[in-house]
Order: sequence, then structure tokens, then C-alpha cells
Amino acid sequence: MSSAKPTLGYPSRTAAVAAFRAQGMEINAIAERIGISPSTVSALECSVGRYPPKSQRGDSTCRTVHLPVGLLQRLAPHARRRGLTRETLAWMIVDAVAESDLVDAVLDDAEELAS
Repeated sequence: MSSAKPTLGYPSRTAAVAAFRAQGMEINAIAERIGISPSTVSALECSVGRYPPKSQRGDSTCRTVHLPVGLLQRLAPHARRRGLTRETLAWMIVDAVAESDLVDAVLDDAEELAS
């Protein structure tokens, strides 16, 4: 693991990303401001959840999920319109479906589950 890189008055790039996201900045704007790629911003944003301060640690860790390239390609235009990476959009979709308890509605497989 590399050492923290002070960035724009923050102790690290991760801290800068977290602060800018908390202010409502889009990933592409953060990337441009810091001088890194949008995918690096997304990775650093995930690091915030993976390594929260010790006083706030709970079950907010990140896990790697592998998605087929074709799926990510189908998400690309939707991600671009929102200024997000495809991976961040996929995460947001899964989070919204799970949070709203819409898994059964989205999959529409109730008949298969009943048998």
C-alpha cells in the first residue's frame, strides 16, 4: 500500500474524494479537479467505505463483484449521462434495488420461486 498523498489541502486523495462527494460533486468533476481518472476516483470512493475511521467501522466493507464486459458496455451510455463510471452505476443500481426491496419485482420470478 502506498503512503497518503496530500491533495488540495486534504491529507490524502481518498479524503479529498470523500469531501468532494459529500459536497455533491460528480465523479468526472472530482477527477478533473484532482488530476486523476474517473475510475481512480471510484476506487478511492470505495476505499472510504472499506477503511472508515475505527470509531465508525461496522459492516460497511466493499467486496469485489465481477461483471461481464457486455453488461458494463450496456450500462456505459447511462453512466456517461450521469458522469459516473459503469461500475459505480452498477453499484448504485444494485444498492437502490436492495434498499427498496425490489429484487422480486425486478427479477419477476415469483412463480419459479413458489414451485
